[in-house]
Parts: sequence; C-alpha cells; structure tokens
Amino acid sequence: MADFSTSTHCHHWILQRSTLVDKLFTTNQRAQEALIKYGATRVDVQPDGSLAYPENLEVEAANGKRGPTPEHLTVEDELMIRKFYEQKIQQVCQAFSFPNKIQATAILYFKRFYLNWSVMEHDPKHIMLTCIYLSCKVEEFHVSAEELGKGIQQDPQVVLKNEMTVLQCLNFELIVYAPYRSLDGYIFDLENSVQMMGAVAVKNVQELRESAIFEIDAMMLTDAPLLFPPGQLAMAALRRANRDDKKVDLERYMKGIVDRLATKHTLSELDTAMDAIDVAVGESIHVVEADVRRIDRKLKICRNPGLQDETKKRERKGKQKQKRPLQEGAPPMDPNPMDTTNHGVKRRHSEPEGIF
Repeated sequence: MADFSTSTHCHHWILQRSTLVDKLFTTNQRAQEALIKYGATRVDVQPDGSLAYPENLEVEAANGKRGPTPEHLTVEDELMIRKFYEQKIQQVCQAFSFPNKIQATAILYFKRFYLNWSVMEHDPKHIMLTCIYLSCKVEEFHVSAEELGKGIQQDPQVVLKNEMTVLQCLNFELIVYAPYRSLDGYIFDLENSVQMMGAVAVKNVQELRESAIFEIDAMMLTDAPLLFPPGQLAMAALRRANRDDKKVDLERYMKGIVDRLATKHTLSELDTAMDAIDVAVGESIHVVEADVRRIDRKLKICRNPGLQDETKKRERKGKQKQKRPLQEGAPPMDPNPMDTTNHGVKRRHSEPEGIF
C-alpha cells in the first residue's frame, strides 16, 4: 500500500469541518428542492451523470395533480439515519466475522457517499449493503453478492444494482487507510519498546490494544474519520484507552515518535488534534430507536409519496379499533407487540420495523 501522505484518501477525503458541514447542508437542500418540485426525492443517476426523477411524478407536478408535499428530513434527521446504518455495518461485519479493515472501509465508503447524496435520494439500507460488498472486493476478502444477501436475508440484486452509482460517487478512489492498521503499527512499536521490562509489560500493551480497538469502533461512528488522518485517530484511541488505567507511558512514547520520525507536527499540535477527536466522540449523537422509527417513516414517504395515503388509512383504522368496546370475554390488547418467528416463538422488536 502506498504512503498515506500521497494517497487520494489524504488529498481528497480529509476535510475541513466547514467543508463537511457545507456538503451535508447542500445535499439536504437539493433533496428538499426536489421534494417541492416533484413531490418525491428518489432519484436515479443516468449514464451521463444527469439525475432522473420518476416520470409519473414529473407529469403530475406539471399538471398540478400532485398531492400535498411530504415532510422533508432535516440535516439532524439525516445524521441520525446515517449513524443507525453505520452501526448496522459494524453489526453485519461482526456477524460475518469480517476483519476490522472491511468494517472501516465500508463505513468510510458510506460516509463519503452521503457527502454527495442525501439519504432522501438514495436508500441508505441499499447503499450500506453495496458499501460492504465493495469493501470486501477492494480488501480482497471475497464474498459474493449472493452470500452477502443470503446471510442477512436481503435481495442480492439490490447490492449489485447500486455498485456503479457508489463507485462513481467515490470517483473510483477506493483505497482506504483504516486507523486499525495504524494502531497495529503503534502496538508493535510499543511491544518492542517494553520487551526488556518483562511479560507483564507486554501483556499490558496487548490489553491496551483491545481497549483501543473499542475506542476506534466508537470513532468510526462520528465525523472524525472524515476530519483526521488514521494515524491521529489511532493515537487518540490509545490515549483514551490508556486514560483511566495507565498501562504505558504514552506521553513519553508520543514524544519519541515526534522526535524520531521528525514529523511536520509538534507534540502540542498532536495533542490538539487528539483533543478535537475526543470532542467529536463526546458530541456524537445517541441513536434512539423511537426517533429512528419516526424519521424512517418520513424517509419512506419522501421517497414514495403514495405511502402517505396508506399511512393515513392505517391511522384511521387504528383509531376506529381503539374506539370499539372490547367484546365480552375478549382479552385486552397486548401493550408490548411482538414478532412471531416461523417456529411460532414470539420475540420483541430488536430494531426499527421495516428498516433492516
């Protein structure tokens, strides 16, 4: 793998905070404008790069026959949905026992894609699956679309359908430098430096690695991977993992790296970057299932306005049922609705209905 400093990852995908905010705002605004103009936001990218909205919606809009404009997602709504699916990427990768680099690459593909598109324009569930599939191909960990689809009970054609759209959005710049790889380099260096101190010191470093991996997993769900290089993310993870139970003298190690490698950053600048990463992790939103359900309903209607009428019909039927008195001897409604598996075993919802 080429040096990070000369990579497209470094030159094209490490952004300033203001640039990141502008991109997310712009994509949300474009989707809102499409919603006002066409009454829906789902879009197909044509071979020439132009955008195509459903023809029937364009005709209805031109003839003034369109129904009320659905409620759009806010920038904050989109953030919640994106984080939900980034967590799903981690869960799918863990279920398939994929290496950490697969997970990191897929999440970064997903993040990069939605720098240029709104979740209102392209279904995040489908894009998520395609990002996982592409990351397996790029990292040479072969899993077919059929295997992936079967493993998570999704149509493999959905995975393949969006492949070219994702590749074009990424400008075919597919090499990703994951912080897990940087972490392994630091750990190898630390193990060598404490080798003479005995087995306990080496074990401490190994335990530090496990804690740091957990910290990187959390960082991958924030904006930090789009704002900071992987080496700084990995070092920040080490510092966070070492903060409560100091297993190594990390300050001394960091100073040694700066002096030994003659980096362009001073120790003070490195500390400042890691402080900013800590802030990004601390400010990361918590995914609330009730909020995701609400936002997902809005998202589905934005992409398919016909669902708005169906939703209203269901709501009216629900109200009518509530008004009906219970028949004599009939059991009360279960306040905790459950799913029923093929074997008749009931289980509670573990994730937002209809999302995954």
